[in-house]
Amino acid sequence: EPQKAYAIPKPFFAKGSYFKLVGVRPPFRRLVYPVPEPGGLGVHATVDLSGGVRFGPNVRWLGNTNSDAFLAPDSKESYDVDPSEAEAFYAAIRRYYPALPDGALAPDYAGVRPKLAGPGEGDADFRVDGVAAHGAPGLVHLFGIESPGLTSSLALAEHVAEMLADVPVR
Repeated sequence: EPQKAYAIPKPFFAKGSYFKLVGVRPPFRRLVYPVPEPGGLGVHATVDLSGGVRFGPNVRWLGNTNSDAFLAPDSKESYDVDPSEAEAFYAAIRRYYPALPDGALAPDYAGVRPKLAGPGEGDADFRVDGVAAHGAPGLVHLFGIESPGLTSSLALAEHVAEMLADVPVR
């Protein structure tokens, strides 16, 4: 039986860096989310289990839509946090923490987020495609899972399990 015409979404990748608060007593005991910015949630404050505070992520669009190119050994991209990004972090954080002293941020870590919308395209929610979308029983695609994808991972797993409940196991 022929399969339906099916479009896998074009992926976009955004690197997000985090800086940690150092040498200053953390002013927050809870998460702080500013008004979102295009492409992300804005540089927010996250309190870890030890009471430390991290700020991020920012959004830096990667120059291609091929994740393999980012991960290739000859890639100029890396997961290093560029210390020169601190200036923009100070400006963003001081919108909700004006007393942030100079020298209180240190590079922490970075990651790459898959996105279904690129620069200037607005926001797009993640996609969960099953047999109704592509015609292949037993196949479920999850595209563009980012925040709150991790938070909702158990609910997503339940949804996928429900989608597969009637598929015979071979």
